[in-house]
Amino acid sequence: GDWYPDEALVFGVEINGEARAYPKNIMEVHEMVNDSLGGRDIAMPYCTLCGAAQAYFTDDLPDDLLAEHGRPILRTSGLLIRSNKMMFELGTMSLGDTFLGVATSGPLQGTTFEQVSVVTSTWGAWKAAHPDTTIVAEDGGIGRGYFSPPLQGRADDGPIFPIGNVDERLAVQEPVLGVETGEGRIVAVHVASARATLFDGGSIEIDNLT
Repeated sequence: GDWYPDEALVFGVEINGEARAYPKNIMEVHEMVNDSLGGRDIAMPYCTLCGAAQAYFTDDLPDDLLAEHGRPILRTSGLLIRSNKMMFELGTMSLGDTFLGVATSGPLQGTTFEQVSVVTSTWGAWKAAHPDTTIVAEDGGIGRGYFSPPLQGRADDGPIFPIGNVDERLAVQEPVLGVETGEGRIVAVHVASARATLFDGGSIEIDNLT
């Protein structure tokens, strides 16, 4: 991983003690990973339009679905819902919501993929926390080059596609950290506010919600 700058962003995943980093500049080109990590099969879509990287187990579907269709292989599609990319499963051509991990059409319709935590981090911080981590090769394993950043500020002036009704508590492209609590509550933590609070020695109280 010496080729990747310490200050550049990665999406980090750890499963059963095995850690791997996926460089943001590579994810911005391919927008989808199918991988095996920690003895599990996973897929991780990255939506360049909304900046969300989420990972899902693809080896825990009902036995009848696995027997009939095999291991799901996810791909990114050109379809959008409110500027969020849709994915599809290659063998069944079932569409899926990348944000929720739910198949919305085809033989897998109604299937929900179990979500895996993804950490957005600098490469330097990730490898310091996970000294044995691996990282995707500089050429992506396919002998090609990747610009950094490949999108060249495409969305700096706001969303490039319609997003419908907007919650005005934050600007539409303000980064948030998505958290699911033990009770199943979904919480968005404003990254800039959280950084300021933590740097001042405070803590984020999840129970204090608006």
